[in-house]
Amino acid sequence: MSTVFSMIINGDLPAHFVHRDERCVAFLSINPITTGHTLVVPIEEIDHWLDLDPGLNAHLMAVAQEIGRAQQSVFAPERVGLMIAGFEVPHVHVHVLPVNDLGDLSFANAATDPDPLALDDAAQALRRALGTEAN
Repeated sequence: MSTVFSMIINGDLPAHFVHRDERCVAFLSINPITTGHTLVVPIEEIDHWLDLDPGLNAHLMAVAQEIGRAQQSVFAPERVGLMIAGFEVPHVHVHVLPVNDLGDLSFANAATDPDPLALDDAAQALRRALGTEAN
Protein backbone atom coordinates (compact mmCIF):
# COMPACT_ATOMS: atom_id res chain seq x y z
CA MET A 1 0.00 0.00 0.00
CA SER A 2 1.28 3.44 -0.92
CA THR A 3 2.14 5.92 1.78
CA VAL A 4 0.53 9.34 1.89
CA PHE A 5 3.86 10.73 0.65
CA SER A 6 3.81 8.41 -2.38
CA MET A 7 0.29 9.63 -3.13
CA ILE A 8 1.58 13.23 -2.95
CA ILE A 9 4.60 12.41 -5.12
CA ASN A 10 2.35 10.73 -7.71
CA GLY A 11 -0.02 13.70 -7.79
CA ASP A 12 -2.94 11.89 -6.14
CA LEU A 13 -2.93 14.40 -3.25
CA PRO A 14 -2.11 18.11 -3.46
CA ALA A 15 1.07 19.63 -2.06
CA HIS A 16 3.09 22.83 -2.17
CA PHE A 17 6.18 21.52 -3.98
CA VAL A 18 9.42 23.49 -3.92
CA HIS A 19 11.79 20.87 -5.41
CA ARG A 20 11.62 17.73 -7.53
CA ASP A 21 14.32 15.62 -9.13
CA GLU A 22 14.70 11.96 -10.13
CA ARG A 23 15.42 10.83 -6.55
CA CYS A 24 13.39 13.05 -4.22
CA VAL A 25 10.86 15.81 -3.78
CA ALA A 26 10.46 18.63 -1.28
CA PHE A 27 7.15 20.15 -0.28
CA LEU A 28 5.78 22.25 2.55
CA SER A 29 4.42 20.49 5.62
CA ILE A 30 0.63 20.63 5.91
CA ASN A 31 1.16 21.11 9.67
CA PRO A 32 4.06 23.55 9.71
CA ILE A 33 5.88 24.20 12.95
CA THR A 34 7.28 27.43 11.45
CA THR A 35 6.63 29.28 8.20
CA GLY A 36 8.46 27.51 5.40
CA HIS A 37 8.66 24.11 7.19
CA THR A 38 9.59 21.77 4.34
CA LEU A 39 9.79 17.99 4.02
CA VAL A 40 12.44 16.38 1.83
CA VAL A 41 11.17 12.93 0.80
CA PRO A 42 12.76 10.22 -1.34
CA ILE A 43 10.58 9.02 -4.20
CA GLU A 44 11.38 5.44 -3.21
CA GLU A 45 9.31 4.28 -0.23
CA ILE A 46 11.77 3.56 2.55
CA ASP A 47 10.42 3.41 6.11
CA HIS A 48 13.48 4.17 8.25
CA TRP A 49 16.33 6.53 7.46
CA LEU A 50 18.82 3.94 8.69
CA ASP A 51 17.80 1.82 5.68
CA LEU A 52 18.68 4.52 3.14
CA ASP A 53 21.37 3.73 0.63
CA PRO A 54 24.33 6.00 1.54
CA GLY A 55 24.14 7.73 -1.84
CA LEU A 56 20.43 8.50 -1.45
CA ASN A 57 21.02 9.69 2.11
CA ALA A 58 23.74 12.05 0.86
CA HIS A 59 21.40 13.32 -1.86
CA LEU A 60 18.58 13.99 0.62
CA MET A 61 20.99 15.91 2.85
CA ALA A 62 22.29 17.94 -0.11
CA VAL A 63 18.73 18.88 -1.11
CA ALA A 64 17.88 19.67 2.53
CA GLN A 65 20.91 21.96 2.63
CA GLU A 66 19.73 23.78 -0.53
CA ILE A 67 16.26 24.15 1.00
CA GLY A 68 17.81 25.42 4.25
CA ARG A 69 19.84 28.04 2.40
CA ALA A 70 16.69 29.20 0.62
CA GLN A 71 14.82 29.35 3.95
CA GLN A 72 17.67 31.38 5.43
CA SER A 73 17.48 33.79 2.51
CA VAL A 74 13.68 34.12 2.46
CA PHE A 75 12.73 34.00 6.15
CA ALA A 76 15.96 35.20 7.85
CA PRO A 77 15.72 32.89 10.88
CA GLU A 78 18.46 32.66 13.47
CA ARG A 79 19.07 29.03 12.39
CA VAL A 80 17.68 26.40 10.06
CA GLY A 81 16.80 23.20 11.89
CA LEU A 82 16.82 19.64 10.60
CA MET A 83 14.92 16.68 12.05
CA ILE A 84 14.28 13.08 11.09
CA ALA A 85 11.63 11.67 13.40
CA GLY A 86 9.86 9.05 11.32
CA PHE A 87 6.78 8.51 13.43
CA GLU A 88 4.10 10.30 11.41
CA VAL A 89 4.40 8.50 8.06
CA PRO A 90 6.30 5.25 7.36
CA HIS A 91 8.26 6.89 4.54
CA VAL A 92 11.55 8.68 5.22
CA HIS A 93 11.17 12.44 5.40
CA VAL A 94 13.60 15.11 6.50
CA HIS A 95 12.07 18.14 8.21
CA VAL A 96 13.87 21.38 7.28
CA LEU A 97 12.56 24.43 9.10
CA PRO A 98 13.49 28.00 9.91
CA VAL A 99 13.97 28.33 13.68
CA ASN A 100 14.71 31.13 16.10
CA ASP A 101 15.02 29.07 19.27
CA LEU A 102 15.01 25.45 20.40
CA GLY A 103 11.26 25.56 21.08
CA ASP A 104 10.70 25.97 17.32
CA LEU A 105 11.69 22.32 16.91
CA SER A 106 8.71 21.00 18.87
CA PHE A 107 5.90 19.22 17.05
CA ALA A 108 3.63 20.57 19.79
CA ASN A 109 3.86 23.90 17.93
CA ALA A 110 2.62 22.49 14.61
CA ALA A 111 -0.25 24.39 13.03
CA THR A 112 -3.39 22.27 12.72
CA ASP A 113 -5.18 24.56 10.24
CA PRO A 114 -2.62 26.69 8.39
CA ASP A 115 -3.77 29.45 6.05
CA PRO A 116 -3.63 28.03 2.49
CA LEU A 117 -2.62 31.44 1.11
CA ALA A 118 0.28 31.62 3.58
CA LEU A 119 1.43 28.18 2.38
CA ASP A 120 1.16 29.34 -1.24
CA ASP A 121 3.20 32.45 -0.46
CA ALA A 122 5.89 30.52 1.42
CA ALA A 123 6.17 27.92 -1.36
CA GLN A 124 6.39 30.59 -4.04
CA ALA A 125 9.09 32.47 -2.11
CA LEU A 126 11.11 29.28 -1.64
CA ARG A 127 10.75 28.27 -5.29
CA ARG A 128 11.94 31.73 -6.31
CA ALA A 129 14.96 31.45 -3.99
CA LEU A 130 15.71 27.95 -5.32
CA GLY A 131 15.19 28.94 -8.94
CA THR A 132 12.44 26.31 -9.30
CA GLU A 133 9.42 28.56 -9.91
CA ALA A 134 8.15 26.30 -12.70
CA ASN A 135 7.68 23.29 -10.34
